[in-house]
Amino acid sequence: MFAFQPDRLRQARQLALLTKTEVAKLSGVTPTAVGQYESGVSVPRPDTLAKLAMALDVDEEFFAAGRPLLRLEVGDTYFESLRATTAKQRLHATAFAEQLWEISHALETYVRFPDVRLPETPLGSSGPERAQRAAQAVRAAWGLGVEPMGHLVSHIESNGIVAALAPRTEQTKARIDAYSTLTFGRPLMVLTPDRADDVFRHRFSAAHELGHLVLHNGELTGDVWLEKEADAFAAEFLTPSAVMAGVLPRRLNFAQLTELSERWGVSVKMLVFRSQELGLISESTARRAYIRLAQNPVQHRPIRLYEGEVPSMLKAAFDLAETGGLTQVGLAKQLGWKPRRVRQILGDDDSRPRLVVIR
Repeated sequence: MFAFQPDRLRQARQLALLTKTEVAKLSGVTPTAVGQYESGVSVPRPDTLAKLAMALDVDEEFFAAGRPLLRLEVGDTYFESLRATTAKQRLHATAFAEQLWEISHALETYVRFPDVRLPETPLGSSGPERAQRAAQAVRAAWGLGVEPMGHLVSHIESNGIVAALAPRTEQTKARIDAYSTLTFGRPLMVLTPDRADDVFRHRFSAAHELGHLVLHNGELTGDVWLEKEADAFAAEFLTPSAVMAGVLPRRLNFAQLTELSERWGVSVKMLVFRSQELGLISESTARRAYIRLAQNPVQHRPIRLYEGEVPSMLKAAFDLAETGGLTQVGLAKQLGWKPRRVRQILGDDDSRPRLVVIR
């Protein structure tokens, strides 16, 4: 029998979006007992361990000690929509990020990942001006100039940031657009397709989280000013003010705004906001534009139709390691996961219903 790792029970419970009371009910023990298992005060009996594994949809070996495990606290995670999330959803998100680190850490023993290239946080007081300078510094460091940026997520990954699409569930969808952390040394970013599944919103969320990673190392999360500064970073990073001031129309022209939207990979709504922010149109004109956009919503573009906006570095790392003999089953065994969990995080999960032939 293996040595029991208490924190694995906590991680599995958070991933399953369950409370200690709910796990206790499913496994036939008391909530106090579950708490004692998680804190290491007591160890579950073999029959109880089997029930816990079934309740949490993991193999019993998942609870074995000896594998790398780093805990991520909610306070060390930048959530784009913190106020819209429940405590369960935030804990689920941090547990997912822990597993994202585990699989990337495992793959880095086989494949060398890109070096992390994030400029130092600009000096000066927080606010739009600092965010603007930070966005310009990242563009310069990444050799992007001031041109429209295609394949934003690919750029993020090629500069050493591990990214992943979080699996969507009924409990988590449309709650957390994106989140990121610097806790693990190598920056991690998790992108969640929202209910709209819109590539323009997705790109803004990715740029917003990049802003957190560049600007807010060591800052306490959850403050409104951090989110505003990350928004300002995203706006400047995607649509540099030095260029936009010269190309945005000074009168509402939706045909021109739509053309610019396609070219720069951002929504028309964002361009209206930038027009007002840069002093090109008045607040009342912007308000009329928002009303018109609400009355005539644009058709969203699913994220997965845009290859460069879907994280791919982990899958590419696995494919490279596979040429040296690594298999998904072998990686799953190394991690203590079920193989389908490996496929999920690699972005290789086949969500189609399985055909069963009845003879």
